[in-house]
Amino acid sequence: MSQQISTATNIQAPDLSGSQNNVNQYFNNFFQGTFAISANANDAIIAYFEQYTGNAASGRALAATVVYTAQAQNLDPLTVLSEFQKLTPGQLNNYLAAFLNFNRVATSTIGIKTKPTTSPMITRTILP
Repeated sequence: MSQQISTATNIQAPDLSGSQNNVNQYFNNFFQGTFAISANANDAIIAYFEQYTGNAASGRALAATVVYTAQAQNLDPLTVLSEFQKLTPGQLNNYLAAFLNFNRVATSTIGIKTKPTTSPMITRTILP
């Protein structure tokens, strides 16, 4: 079962008792659709990203983000996973960033840290 952190579900609905935080949460999620995924698909996606990240918690978080983004774009999460499985790890980083940035607000885009390559001639002249 997929865990949804930001949208209300029938298991954990927003508390409408009147506190400011809960009112904001309710209206922020009012027009959100409910995303559902089968347990087998969820487990496959989580297992892939846990193996990819080498960490269970970050794998689950990345898997949930990919599922949420895929469904927000009306894509099948398993189809997205099969496309990701065809890529090398270096390529996957770039595609993940592009995939997750597609519907993201421009002020919070995801980037990738790369190490610039230095010419051997320049490296040779720099003293340690």
